Amino acid sequence: MTFDELNNLAAKAKASELRDLAAAHTPAPMKAAGWTADVSRQFVSAEVEAALLEYAQQENLTGAIEDLFSAAIVNPSEDRPALHWALRLPPESDLTATEHATTVNALHKATALAADTTVSAIVHIGIGGSDFGPRLYADAFADRLLSHVELRFCANVDPLDLELALAGLDPGKTLIIGISKSFGTEETLYNLERAKTWLESALGPAEAANHLLLVTANPDRATKWLNGVPATTLDMPLSVGGRYSIWSAASVAVMASFGVETFRDFLDGAADMDRHVKTAPLKDNLAARLALLDFWNTSFMGFGSRAVLAYSRRLRMLPTYLQQLEMESNGKSVGPEGHDAPLPTAPLLWGGEGSVGQHSYHQWLHQGTHIVPTEFILAPGSRSDGDGVEALTAHALAQAEVLANGRSLSEINAEEPDLPAHIARQKIHPGGRPSTILHTEELTPARLGALIALYEHRTYLAGVLWQINSFDQWGVERGKTMATRLKPVLRGESKADDPATQRLVEQLK
Repeated sequence: MTFDELNNLAAKAKASELRDLAAAHTPAPMKAAGWTADVSRQFVSAEVEAALLEYAQQENLTGAIEDLFSAAIVNPSEDRPALHWALRLPPESDLTATEHATTVNALHKATALAADTTVSAIVHIGIGGSDFGPRLYADAFADRLLSHVELRFCANVDPLDLELALAGLDPGKTLIIGISKSFGTEETLYNLERAKTWLESALGPAEAANHLLLVTANPDRATKWLNGVPATTLDMPLSVGGRYSIWSAASVAVMASFGVETFRDFLDGAADMDRHVKTAPLKDNLAARLALLDFWNTSFMGFGSRAVLAYSRRLRMLPTYLQQLEMESNGKSVGPEGHDAPLPTAPLLWGGEGSVGQHSYHQWLHQGTHIVPTEFILAPGSRSDGDGVEALTAHALAQAEVLANGRSLSEINAEEPDLPAHIARQKIHPGGRPSTILHTEELTPARLGALIALYEHRTYLAGVLWQINSFDQWGVERGKTMATRLKPVLRGESKADDPATQRLVEQLK
């Protein structure tokens, strides 16, 4: 199966009506770890589906899955495996202890913290992957927060972020948790330094150290930062990237604040999805099929973005989390051997909370000039009231139907015969906007774990199809380097190499 052949199939798909394709090709819903996916409203015919599966076999997607789960080197830039999945294994697993000792250690620490009645507040300081995951978890299950703990987050280098996180707290009853794999992340160290000063001003340096818990792969640097005072640290494994660290000690704050058993449910749900991805044949493998759909929509149908609309109060932060997972992983144009990627790679991912978003950007989705594949995630946070769940479900299904089928001028004239022509034309919905529906009965910790694991595997497999390395992030590193170089320029100690930057510095002064 060649790119030319896939492009020819895409040309046929673009010339087709989506509602006709959906009527002619009705693939069975795919199920995994409590989730069901319906992809029948995509520009995918039976012929396209067969071609994509053939391409997946040709590119040895099954081998890529085996490589991941056998701890082979899948991150050639750093010559490492990617072992985030190992953190989800049961403690009795016979995989080498080092790969999941981080989680076991963190669970023990979390148990002690949760039982410590002198700690009434936890402030989690991290950024990027050291922030998004725990913040998503905490927001998703805010109603399950243990009664004696207040959990707050700080990520932004804007001074206000830490000021708000510490406002009204008693230093003697507050635990500051700092998360930095390298213990060199500028934003995190800035906020940690200010938080340490806040503790020391009230408690003194020795006692302040007892109110700091540092999660890092570089404990020596952490101890040096504390001027030699032994730091209480939890390890982060080098083989787990920041955007995959939700399963690690980076989540110790939520383990302590929501209970270790609840977090174990979260891990178990992810492990269920791992087993599915590891064992299911490609045609039934939910992660592989969604990766192939991303590959098809982006590289051949030409859709440059994808909207994730979570019809669940618990999942309102999911699009933000997925932006880092997918766009930091696959937002690349050069493969690991230094060759240009042969096709357009990862699309822009954006989205929000349904049905709230229906009152803002859904207008653009329905009647704008861009076609955006849309992913509806229907996962009620509570089933305590049937009317609310029914309304949530009806809204999600209605949006998907109108996006796909539209509303023609003839339908409008038949339904509203007295409308002036110019008004009737404004009510036309062109349709032809593809969507996927992912659904589960209720969003629980286990279901959230399974969903995040599904997106992780989908992202990795899409990267394989695009012939890029999903586990490095050189673009992020470059931005950090440039920011460090510009600080002396802002202080007036040197000039910027770039004239436009120098002009901006002078304006800001």
